[in-house]
Amino acid sequence: MKLETTCIQAGWKPGNGAPRVLPIYQSTTFKYDTSEQMGKLFDLEDNGYFYTRLQNPTNDAVASKIAELEGGTAAMLTASGQAATFYSIFNICSAGDHVISTSAIYGGTFNLFSITLARLGIEVSFIDQEASEECIDLAFKPNTKAFFAETIANPSLAVLDIERIARIAHKHGVPLIVDNTFATPLLCRPLEWGADIVIHSTTKYMDGHASSVGGVIVDGGRFDWDKHSDRYPGLTSPDPSYHGIVYTQKFGNTAYLTKATVQLMRDLGATQSPQNAFLINLGLETLHLRMERHSQNALHVANYLQAQPKVAWVHYSGLKNDPYYALAQKYLPMGSCGVVTFGLKGGREASIQLMDRLKLAAIVTHVADARTSVLHPASHTHRQLTDKQLVEAGVQPDLIRFSVGIEHIDDILSDLQQALDFIPQSAK
Repeated sequence: MKLETTCIQAGWKPGNGAPRVLPIYQSTTFKYDTSEQMGKLFDLEDNGYFYTRLQNPTNDAVASKIAELEGGTAAMLTASGQAATFYSIFNICSAGDHVISTSAIYGGTFNLFSITLARLGIEVSFIDQEASEECIDLAFKPNTKAFFAETIANPSLAVLDIERIARIAHKHGVPLIVDNTFATPLLCRPLEWGADIVIHSTTKYMDGHASSVGGVIVDGGRFDWDKHSDRYPGLTSPDPSYHGIVYTQKFGNTAYLTKATVQLMRDLGATQSPQNAFLINLGLETLHLRMERHSQNALHVANYLQAQPKVAWVHYSGLKNDPYYALAQKYLPMGSCGVVTFGLKGGREASIQLMDRLKLAAIVTHVADARTSVLHPASHTHRQLTDKQLVEAGVQPDLIRFSVGIEHIDDILSDLQQALDFIPQSAK
């Protein structure tokens, strides 16, 4: 099926007389007739549901749809995007291991990597994704277990050269994990360009209505864990908590995702509620329509801002003069999502003043839903970073993150214009 049809038809396959719409299985547990049946589930010898922390029919239907959209072999929903990021790393890393990440990433991810993972004994090195291959090669260590990056960086909007980074990671025997939240599989499918694991904050475009927090991990199923068995013993050696099963031997190309489900979710929780999964599924059914409108509106906004004398700069990879335009044409030919960043000639104070004057666009700690919203990362999502770290993450002090919604473009532009009218012309 085409992706547009997959958005609507995949995941839930109702049988004769079954509900047409995905039901909400709002139950913590599931009944069995015999103890033997239940025991086989706990031994991973049979498929089925017994406790929603591990699996739930509503969640699995939505995860299956997302896996199909991304072209993966399997997927697992999590309680938030942050949980998906953490699980994607912790599934193959432990104390004493090392991870490489691009520096242009979401502030919450940077904090997770630089502070929390460090407390767990996992070292993360941050690199410039546009550095030469020789420079990136130097970041790898014998204990490097993963390479992490974002398709479209939040909030710098840097576009990742996925094919190049995947090749470098694979040269060192390491999987590439890509956060595809801003692009969604409707605009880019990283697995097709060499990525191995894809994650999303489903809270954003997938839900699309700011109604439910969630995350997802998609297993590409192509990384050869056994080839690098010494580096990934958690997948290639016996797991004592399941009578010594070896995930790669028993589960093949879903080994990574199975381990994340039956081990990490079992022990750490962070389960998504069936109610939230249901809401995300509703969002997925219109994702293809919304992403087209988001991208169209954002390009209009970017062009409009470029023409304003009070605007100092604009970043949007759909603009022909944007430094990431060429990469966007390769990886994002259908659109560059709905997020635009810009700054004013008056600097940080002028940016804050403009935000406070907006009426249609709301100042919220959110991005990528149907409503236009705005944020000043240096004051909000990235305020825990030092000035040096802000620059490394591609966050300038005056940067305004403008998440363009799917309202009528004339109303969005009118809101920007009335706010700009309050900014003094003399601002430099």
